[in-house]
Amino acid sequence: MFAVVKTGGKQYKVAAGDFLKVEKLAGEAGSTVEFEVLMVGDDKGVQVGAPLITTVPVIGEIVAQIRGEKIIIFKKQRRHHYRRRNGHRQNLTVIRIASIGGVEAAPKAPKAEAAATEAAPKAAKTSTKKAAQATEE
Repeated sequence: MFAVVKTGGKQYKVAAGDFLKVEKLAGEAGSTVEFEVLMVGDDKGVQVGAPLITTVPVIGEIVAQIRGEKIIIFKKQRRHHYRRRNGHRQNLTVIRIASIGGVEAAPKAPKAEAAATEAAPKAAKTSTKKAAQATEE
């Protein structure tokens, strides 16, 4: 199931469990946010609001308040010795979509299990030259 939500003057296509970086929203990490829903779709079809859908809530959880990458604004007028350099970092909110229409996001698998499978011991390699030298001696 997916939904198209509107926040911060932009529209985002989201599914349960997705992470978004959106314009700064009021609230601390761990608090919940409800979005304006423009469209909802699943395997049965889509439902488009006129302009909003109020029967299907999209709930998100604030993960963190961060700042975006630095953007450099450089103005120049050639042959007039005019140069201006400014920087800007936008305040952003990281959101995890908790549920769409009451359908909860699947819980995340613990990272410890994934790390244990990746760190499986590899077979020790022996060089054929060293083995040949050891047999000659």
